[in-house]
Order: sequence, then structure tokens, then C-alpha cells
Amino acid sequence: MANAAEHSGANGHAGVIGGPDGSGGSTRLAAARLLLWALVGVLAVRQAAVVLRVPPGEWLADLHLPGALPGSLYDAGQFSGTPFAGLVLKPLLDLTATATATAPASSLELAWTCATLLCVAAVGLVAARGLPDPVPRRTALLAAPALVGLMLVSLPVREAAGPGQSAVLPVLPVLLVLLAVFRVPGERPAGFLLGLAAALQPALLLFAPLQWRTGRRTAARAAAVTFAGASALAWAALPGDSWTYWVHHLAGTGLGGTPDALANQSVHGALLRLGLTGPAEILLYAALAAAIAWTGLRRAVHHARDGQLLLAVAVTGCVAVAVTPTGWRHQLLWVLLTVAGKVGSHAADRRVWPVAVVLAATLPSSVLLPNIAVLAPVRDNVLLLTALAAACAVPFLPRSSPYWREPVPTAYAQPAAARWRAVPLLPFWRRVLSRPNLLLELLLIRVGYSIYSHIRAAAPAGRSRAEEHGRQVLGIERALGMDIEHAVNQAVVHTAWLEKSFNFYYTSFHFVVPLTILGVLYWRRPGDYRWARASLGLATVLALAGFWLYPLAPPRLMPGLGFIDTVHGPQDLANPQYGAMTAISNQYAAMPSLHFGWSLWCGVVIIVLAPKAWQKVLGALHPLITVCAIVATANHWVLDAVGGAVVVAAGFGLVHALSGPRRLEVTLPGQRGAGGDGPGAPATRGVPGEVVARVSSGSTAGS
Repeated sequence: MANAAEHSGANGHAGVIGGPDGSGGSTRLAAARLLLWALVGVLAVRQAAVVLRVPPGEWLADLHLPGALPGSLYDAGQFSGTPFAGLVLKPLLDLTATATATAPASSLELAWTCATLLCVAAVGLVAARGLPDPVPRRTALLAAPALVGLMLVSLPVREAAGPGQSAVLPVLPVLLVLLAVFRVPGERPAGFLLGLAAALQPALLLFAPLQWRTGRRTAARAAAVTFAGASALAWAALPGDSWTYWVHHLAGTGLGGTPDALANQSVHGALLRLGLTGPAEILLYAALAAAIAWTGLRRAVHHARDGQLLLAVAVTGCVAVAVTPTGWRHQLLWVLLTVAGKVGSHAADRRVWPVAVVLAATLPSSVLLPNIAVLAPVRDNVLLLTALAAACAVPFLPRSSPYWREPVPTAYAQPAAARWRAVPLLPFWRRVLSRPNLLLELLLIRVGYSIYSHIRAAAPAGRSRAEEHGRQVLGIERALGMDIEHAVNQAVVHTAWLEKSFNFYYTSFHFVVPLTILGVLYWRRPGDYRWARASLGLATVLALAGFWLYPLAPPRLMPGLGFIDTVHGPQDLANPQYGAMTAISNQYAAMPSLHFGWSLWCGVVIIVLAPKAWQKVLGALHPLITVCAIVATANHWVLDAVGGAVVVAAGFGLVHALSGPRRLEVTLPGQRGAGGDGPGAPATRGVPGEVVARVSSGSTAGS
């Protein structure tokens, strides 16, 4: 395993990087690498600034150790490390307590944070050198800064380097394991480092079976002996704390937080959150932990023998955190290292696993999944489920696979030339003719909508400014003779069935219809799906600019005009908060109206693509009914709908400017001779050579 590590990791990149390359390409790579390292520096400075902004009383709050505070390691209930970790940190805390008299506490907190960030940088550098051969030149040069940057924005590192945390403890074991596998040449020194890592996080002793199964039995024995010696030393020096940790708290269960807390991303914590308790939960947890450990270690051994040592290490780390009674979120840095594995035989599928891992490791679960009760088991355990998938389920490719180096290429087509030659087409824009990956699309839609919601909620919402803009809009409508909102609102209020109908339409169809259209296009017309999705996304981004630049009070929030909010109920206009609705969303994000804009997008897409006349009629009716609903319920002005139409038109226009018309120029191979009657024969049978067919993007590879 050590020899394999040297060839596939530390020394394996030299031949790749040293290969010939054009000076232009080398310059661009150097610039990109420098830019990434500069970004890493900015992220590190930002994390240090976050620490310094906290109140002084919270500095070093997690380090309740002898020397800093009297008593047991676990008196305060915040320290969750092993007794050996406390024993190692005690001299540092004694030094901290002494230095506090001469140095400000903020500098000490900053020093701990910097130590954590340096460990993170070291983890990224060592892990990048452990990528299996062959490593492309671009990957070899950019892997280290890219990985360090991703780790700095990941949830585990942000929590480990947060204010008051026990700093290097969550990151140091990861670094020790990576050094043992990739950088230390001898088995006994490597086993010593693995044993130290296990003494800091006992579940990491699972690396000893990995070493044993891969032929490094001396390292496995050294790891076990080191772990036993370190634990015995802690028992001798801190017998009370050792009893508390190993016996009373069952290997730390409940220290640092309740076992069923969301931060405990282990199988035990997940079962407790599901409501299971008592002996039944313990038995189920033990059975699941044994199955996960057996499956994960078996897969890790396979990856190690295949030369994918970094993936083997990452999988074993995921298993260790999942099966321990308390696997805190800041210990799950292993998940991010699983991006070293390759999944999928098609080139378009290679991005799915890395994107899913990065999103799960960097974004809160509230961004990835909506707050729906049925999704709570998944929402509360995103990092754990990602770790379990990497350990037990994801079909990583072996290096012997024919798709390891050359996956099945994606079919592209050139966009047709625009009717107006002055419209610039981006030369690198090529449309895919196959269906996009479903997981990536779902993640894109969910994360995109969550970002949109956060930006919309953060848009300026000053009441006086929004009401002033409302008076401006009403004045313009009166000048144009189109101020019909009050009359329509009062007419609907006095017609019960009409009021209920518009309320239902307003609240029910805003999301259902666009998502249904996207789903149908995805399944039946993938080329047009990309066209429609891009236009909708661009229109929504443009609408965000309107929310920021022109906060606008809708009619229902304009005092003294007599509008009635039929959807949300009466609003107390004397109260600046307007009740509970203000906490849900920005009430002044009204111009442009995306209620109407999205419905207009639906209508345009249906009219353009629907094959039946009655379908086109329904598509045209949807925006008409929507504009009546937003006006009748007093949620928008008529000019808001005009603004929605403008951003939708701009969205379609930008897509046209970027990619040309929906038609694509597809090169189809012609059939030579008369024997082209096989099942793969194209429509141009009998035409010699190659022909260029101009087709609608939706008619190719549609199902």
C-alpha cells in the first residue's frame, strides 16, 4: 500500500506535470492556479475575521480543560474529545492561561483558528498528491488550491474553525491519516500516526483493518499498539475523565451536545431523531453499524488494491464517523475527499457525484431540501446520507474500466445561425442533444430557487420608500387610464365564488405549472428543455435586480386606498411588520411580478411547443387568468405584470443571443450503398457522405 501510494500519489504526478505544453496553456494554468490560491487566502482571512467579530466571552469557549478551568474535562459538558486529547491539549491550555495575562484573548483565539486553517491547507495539499494516475496536467496543478478552497467553505471546516471551537482537534486526525498513507515511507511510523489519530477519534481505529487487509500488517499492529498505549496513558493520568468518557458516556456519547442533535451525523443520532429509543434502538444501531463497517471496509480495500488510495481513505473515514455513537458534523471532512472517485460511464454523468458532494458538504440542508415534514428524515441527515452513499452504495469505477480514462462522449450540435447576422453567438456554446442528468437538474433547480429566495428576502424593504414607489405606480396608471385594481378587487370581494377561485389559482398554480412544463420537456424534448430552463432562469435573475432597485408596496399594503387582501387576510397597516407574512418573504418584492412573469413564460413555451391547438389555447389562457388573479387579490399592480412581461422577454432574448434560434445544425452520417436498413440507420438513408440536417432542438433524442 505504501509503494502504491508513492507511485500513484506523491511521485506519480511528476511525469504528468512535466510533459510538453504550449506556453499559452501554461500561462493560463499558472494564472488560474494563482487566482485559486488568492481565493483561498481571502477565504482564510474571512474565517479569521468571523472569529474576531464574536463577543470576548465566547473566545475559547469550547476549551474547558484543566489549566484553563479547574475540574474535570467534561464538567462543562462542551468538550467532546477523548481524555488523551485533553491530556495533549493540557500543556497548550496551561500556556494559554499563562499567556492570557500578557496577550489579549482575541490573539489567542486567532492563533487557534490559524492553526486549524493551516491543518486544512496541509490536508488539501497531501490529498491532492494522492490522486490516482493518470492525472491530467490541469487537474494536477489546480487540484490542491481547489480542494483547499472547497474545504474552507465546507460545513465541517466552518464549524471546526468557528468561534470557541476546539480548533485543530477535528482536522488534525484527518491530516495524520493522510500523512500516514501518502507521505510516511515506513510502516511503523505510519502505524504510529494512525494510532495517534485513533486516540483523538477512536472510530478511526477502523484504519487498522484497512491496513491489515491491504498487506500492511506491521502498520496495522503499530496503530493498534499506539492507540492502546495512548489510551492507557490517559487512564493513568486522568482516571476519572477516562471513566467518564469510556464507561459513563460510552465513548463520548452525549458529550458536546445531545446525541439526537442535528450536529450528530451518525447512524445512532439519526435513529434517535427518528424517535427510536431504548434497547431496540441500541440493537438496531449495532446491527446497522456492523453492516456499514463490513460493507464500507470491503469497498475501501477494493479501492486501495485498485490504486485509488485517496478514495479508500475517504470511504473508511466516512464509515468511521457514521458508525461511531457521536459523529459530529465537524468530523465529516472525509465526505469532501470522496470526490476523488469517478462515477458513470458517460462524460455528462461524471459531474453528478462531485456536485452532489460539494453541495451536501457546503450548503445547509435548508437550501438543499424544502421544509416539508415528509422530507425531514432526509433533510436532517444530508451529510450522513452522503457519507453512507459513498461508503456503501455509489458505484465508483475501477481503474480497469474502459470508461476510466475515456467516458462515452456527449453528443453536441452547433446552434443554427441567427436570422440577424449582427446577433453575436458565443462560439463555445454547444447544445447537448441528450437528456440532461436528472440529479444535477433537481439540485440546480432547488439550490437556484433557494438562492433566489434568500436574495429576494434580503432586498431593500423600507416601508416609506416602497409606499412612495406605490404612489408613483398608481399615478402612472391613472395617467394612462389603467388604474383598475381597486374596482376589480372590490368586485371580486363581493362575489364569493370568484374570490375563492382567484385565491386558489393565485396560491396553487404559481409553482405547479412551471414545474410540470419543465418535467414534460425534460422527458419528451430535452433540447427544448434547456432552452426553456435557461430563459426562465435568466428572467428570474433579472427580476431580482428589480426587487433590489425598486422596492414596491403592492395594493394590499398601501394604506388609505381601501384594498382588501383576499389571500392573506386583513393586514394591520399600522403595524410595520404586517403580521406573520413579513417573516416569510419580502412583501415589497413586487416589481416585476414573477407570478405573472412565470405564467407568461409557461404560456409562451406551450404555444411554441405544444402540438395540439387546444393545448395552445390553454397555454394562452394561463397568463390571462394569472394577471386577473394578481390584480383581483390586490397582490400586484397592473404595471407589475408589465414588468414581469419585460423580464421574460429579456430572458428569451438573452438565450437567443447566446445560443441562436432553437433550431440546431446536426451533422448526421449518411449511408453508403444500399444496405442501410439496420436499426441504427438514420433518416438520410441512401445519401452518400455526410449531410447537415437543420432540426428543432426538441425533435432530436426526444425520448
